[in-house]
Amino acid sequence: MNTKISELLPLDDLVTLSPQTIHEFSEKGHALVKNILSKDEIEAYRPIIVGAADRYNTEKRKLEDRDTYGKAFLQIMNLWQVDADVKKFVFAKRMAKIAADLMGVENVRLYHDQALFKEAGGGPTPWHQDQYYWPIDTYNTVTMWMPLVDIDVDMGMLTFASKSYNKGAVFNHEISDESESLFDDYVKEKGFVISRAQTMNAGDATFHRGFTIHNAPANNSDKMREVMTVIYIADGARITPYKNEWQKNDHHKWLMNKPIGGLIDSELNPRLL
Repeated sequence: MNTKISELLPLDDLVTLSPQTIHEFSEKGHALVKNILSKDEIEAYRPIIVGAADRYNTEKRKLEDRDTYGKAFLQIMNLWQVDADVKKFVFAKRMAKIAADLMGVENVRLYHDQALFKEAGGGPTPWHQDQYYWPIDTYNTVTMWMPLVDIDVDMGMLTFASKSYNKGAVFNHEISDESESLFDDYVKEKGFVISRAQTMNAGDATFHRGFTIHNAPANNSDKMREVMTVIYIADGARITPYKNEWQKNDHHKWLMNKPIGGLIDSELNPRLL
């Protein structure tokens, strides 16, 4: 399907979340929101996102030649910068308003987007916290994780340790075998409830806070698990001093080396509402 940008359905109409969904997110640090995109909207946007991810994917190694991180997913970032059609999805007010309402803020800014495609036979994604990588001074960060195809647990469903976000960064480890082991012990020690959907339809999405501990099992199906993610941060967030080299890299890559202590408001972090 070769959909031109002029033919794309707009995604700027707003939806109203139930009080139960907002409460669940506040309490657990994650929530599932169904039917954000209609079937027609998914049919329009899926080939655009998949096509852009294919064009800009730089991972050429076979699965067996990659480390744990490399086997977990194909990761293609900031597609909005290189594809005007994808930009309409990433900048959509519909999803940005859901993120804002879940966090209880008026406005959100973009941190970055990333396509996360777990190949057939792709390995598990170890336990981790997204915000370990981010030099940001607030807990008001959220990742939207939207499958572009219908998925079930055999394809690598995102899995959460509920109520695990309010201690900040637990360990000083990136996604790795080591983070999997350390977080697994920690999650069991704290008795966090493990939560994941059994199925998600294309156009549903989970939203989770940056410090919510999460993982995903391997893709044991014969299909690609196509997922598009967008990371939102509350407008007014500021840049913190680095706690690790990854945060230093993120400061350069996503925050354009804006002053530490200053507002996150670079050209790469536009306000979406």
